[in-house]
Amino acid sequence: MGSSAAQPAKQATSDMPTVAPGTTGALETADTKGVGSRRAIFQAVWYAGNLLLILAVLLAAYSAFWEYTTREYLRGFSDAVVPASSSPEEKVDAILQWMAHGPARMQNGPVGQDRDPTETLNYASLLQVCGSATNAFINLADSAGLSARRLLLLNSQRMTNHVVAEVLIDGRWIIVDPAFRTVFKGKDGGFLTQRELADPAVFAEATRNVAGYDPQYTFDRTAHVRLSRVRTIGLPVRTALDHIWPGWEDSPAISLLLERESLAVMVIALILVFFLGLLRVGLRWYGESRLGVRPIRVRQQVRRALRAFVHTAS
Repeated sequence: MGSSAAQPAKQATSDMPTVAPGTTGALETADTKGVGSRRAIFQAVWYAGNLLLILAVLLAAYSAFWEYTTREYLRGFSDAVVPASSSPEEKVDAILQWMAHGPARMQNGPVGQDRDPTETLNYASLLQVCGSATNAFINLADSAGLSARRLLLLNSQRMTNHVVAEVLIDGRWIIVDPAFRTVFKGKDGGFLTQRELADPAVFAEATRNVAGYDPQYTFDRTAHVRLSRVRTIGLPVRTALDHIWPGWEDSPAISLLLERESLAVMVIALILVFFLGLLRVGLRWYGESRLGVRPIRVRQQVRRALRAFVHTAS
């Protein structure tokens, strides 16, 4: 009776970080009060870090499934809109034609969903706004095998006036305006780039026949990403990225990250898993080398849980 009563108490404390062999284990003596308090803090941080890591893993799994379903949705949409064997120019035209003359759509889109392509593709109101129209175009273009990125047209205060897309065709990033369903062309019928459209004469000629086009949507001040909106960390983040990855903001992958919520959430979740995993490794090292505490490993906890389950079942 005495041994069977003591066994549950022993199991109840076996998941706590254990004191490494060779230490006294007397945490309440006068000589070890400081170590005992540090062990208590370590224990709290250890379990909090493990909880956050579990939540991050769950978020990563959820966002990976979300991104997978979004990709499948876009692939099916793209297959129905864009002929697989067509040229890049024909693919761009097919997407714009679908946006201009596609099937009847719901009118008013949900608020705050202008970065979710499963929404922007299905609401007429969102396809009329430059930001969400560009979102729909970039996601469809990516699914159709095109390299596309967004381009912000800025005013003299560096605020966004308009949003267009750039598509890589024959080594040149040509300008596509999804909101106006047009590809800008010069007098010779050739596609135009941002640098060419920065010329006022070329810009005036290219937009002359685009109904309702605002002449303030000029191409002399542009950006692909505006981190200045994040006032506190925007400049340090840009500086760090410029140092680590020169030309990062010109990457189509960055545009896609900004234009697809599911992908952005998945990347953030994976970064959290990575850093929380590093934190866990660092905490284990600190506990074992500085405090003499040896946390129970996950595989040992799983093994004990399985043994307890089998013992209870039998």
